[in-house]
Amino acid sequence: MERIELECDTRQVLGKKVKSLRRQGMTPIHLIGHGIDSLSLQCETAQLKRVLSQAGSTRLVDLTIDKTRKPVKVLVRDIQRDPIRRDVVHVDLYQVRMEEKVRVEVPLVLVGEAPALGQKGTSLSQELTRLNIECLPGAIPDRLEVDISSLVEPDQAIHVKDIPVGAGIEVADHPDQLVVRISVAHVVEEEEKVAAKEAEAVPTAAEGAETTEEE
Repeated sequence: MERIELECDTRQVLGKKVKSLRRQGMTPIHLIGHGIDSLSLQCETAQLKRVLSQAGSTRLVDLTIDKTRKPVKVLVRDIQRDPIRRDVVHVDLYQVRMEEKVRVEVPLVLVGEAPALGQKGTSLSQELTRLNIECLPGAIPDRLEVDISSLVEPDQAIHVKDIPVGAGIEVADHPDQLVVRISVAHVVEEEEKVAAKEAEAVPTAAEGAETTEEE
């Protein structure tokens, strides 16, 4: 797999003054990690955007600081965006140790076809799109696949405990948490309820006769 590289410089501009960096095409970055001193960095915004699109939250990035230090392995921990323009305004990177486990969120991707969807009134709803896992940095998967071909009947579901993960990966989410389910639209029952209400609203023949006599 192709390496993802990012070059940053030590940042001297702090606080509200970082707005001047953004006008210069630079983005402020904060580097944190277990057992290291946090660092304030800056990076060319164009380069950073390319790296973020490649790495997501699961790919390791080789980070070089001030072009002199030995590259370190980092993960993208958090991305702050402008609420209106959605531009990247700040990024948190987490420096990992390859021999220590980390917790990350991995995307869940549905694969296969659910036979139950061939039945009238059925639909598929995905309740969980990302899974929290713990593993060594080098074992982080880009995604986890959820095979829905086992869903052959209405109301069947797949839970966290049903998702296969690789060796050395621990799932942090509750095993009984719902991932995907086949739902059934109870159209017939609703039609019966409507028909019953309409029948109640229409007077019977006897009621009609009594009304006529009273008049």
